[in-house]
Amino acid sequence: MAAPPHDRPPPAEGIWLYGHHPVAAALDNPLRPCRRLLATAPALARLGRLADRPGLEVERVGPKELARVLPEDVVHQGCALLVGPLPTRPLEALLAGLGAEALVLVLDRIQDPRNLGAILRSAAALDVAAVILPERRSAPLGAACAKAASGALDMVPIVEVANLVQAIETLKRAGFWVVGLDAHAETPLESLPFRSRRALVLGSEEKGMRRLVAEHCDLSAKLAISPRIDSLNVAVAAGIALYLLARGLPRP
Repeated sequence: MAAPPHDRPPPAEGIWLYGHHPVAAALDNPLRPCRRLLATAPALARLGRLADRPGLEVERVGPKELARVLPEDVVHQGCALLVGPLPTRPLEALLAGLGAEALVLVLDRIQDPRNLGAILRSAAALDVAAVILPERRSAPLGAACAKAASGALDMVPIVEVANLVQAIETLKRAGFWVVGLDAHAETPLESLPFRSRRALVLGSEEKGMRRLVAEHCDLSAKLAISPRIDSLNVAVAAGIALYLLARGLPRP
């Protein structure tokens, strides 16, 4: 039986990223394996010295050549970059390298790669120290995610873990206060006290956090929104919640 789409590994040769910001961010990330760049003359000019990366195969092409390697109707802005996966990051080592104050984001099976990319973009904008994802049954970190992230896929440290509950317990041992976002919780997120090390947990688009994930959070909180709307899109909710935890909670 074929594996579910989200559980399939990327092709052996890698994936094609497209669009100026995803391509530029990947080229600027020394940890990202970059193999082949296809770009029009104007796109190469915009990328500038980033295209001079050692070991990178660069080809100046036209739109027809780009269309042969990219999905139909994507907005590629004249460039496509063949990349390999980012190296794995052990969670414990990453947490040990963080300072006394840090904000971490935990995502429990986000399904839409565009939502995942938008969340990563907000995480980069708000200096999130790390994003933790399950290895399986989560949206792939591929081209659609990278395009929506507008470069953030190569800016925010991402840790994929086998067991999200165990990852939450690791966060707690490292001094993180873990808050699960739940539309049915009683406590408004903005009323929480400030904690120097804090982690936000978001669930999937339709089902929210899984029961065991929610039970292992220190508490659940909600966004105070109008009763006319039951809930927000997960990417919108993530942006608001991250802003509150990064900038909006009153400091002692």
